[in-house]
Amino acid sequence: MSVIDDVVKANEKYYQSFTGGMKPVQPKKKLAILTCMDSRIDVFEILGLDSGDAHVVRNAGGVVTDDALRSLILSHHLLGTQEFLVMNHTDCGLMMITEDDMKDRLKRQSGTAAVSPAHFFMFRDLEENVREQVQKLRTHPWLPTSIPVRGFIYDVRTGRLSEVKVN
Repeated sequence: MSVIDDVVKANEKYYQSFTGGMKPVQPKKKLAILTCMDSRIDVFEILGLDSGDAHVVRNAGGVVTDDALRSLILSHHLLGTQEFLVMNHTDCGLMMITEDDMKDRLKRQSGTAAVSPAHFFMFRDLEENVREQVQKLRTHPWLPTSIPVRGFIYDVRTGRLSEVKVN
């Protein structure tokens, strides 16, 4: 049995005892979170949130890509979020290799170059990456400057969340 079969089977148990009912589509705390896809990050547990409290947008590195930006703009303008939290983490895989090295590795393994994705958004400085993501959101013309955007680093070894100061 595959892992997908296992999780579908687990969903059947979940479905049988589901009592959650319909929750509003708007997040209760009016919060949107951008974070990494890293499996060690249990966003709701780390931040003391319940299901329905916040939107969570995840991608490799917790980077403000076009798609993440699209989701956050919709989160605010259609679904009422009023605060954005950007959360990167220690020991991130995007810090382990350069952009060019990643593309070279993929070319060697696949035997071909590809047009997309054009960028993997690798980075070396964790705090600087958080600052860049926060600034991308703070300065986007479709997001009001009144929306608080704050950046944090989650330490995967200790569980501690530390705020990154952004000018």
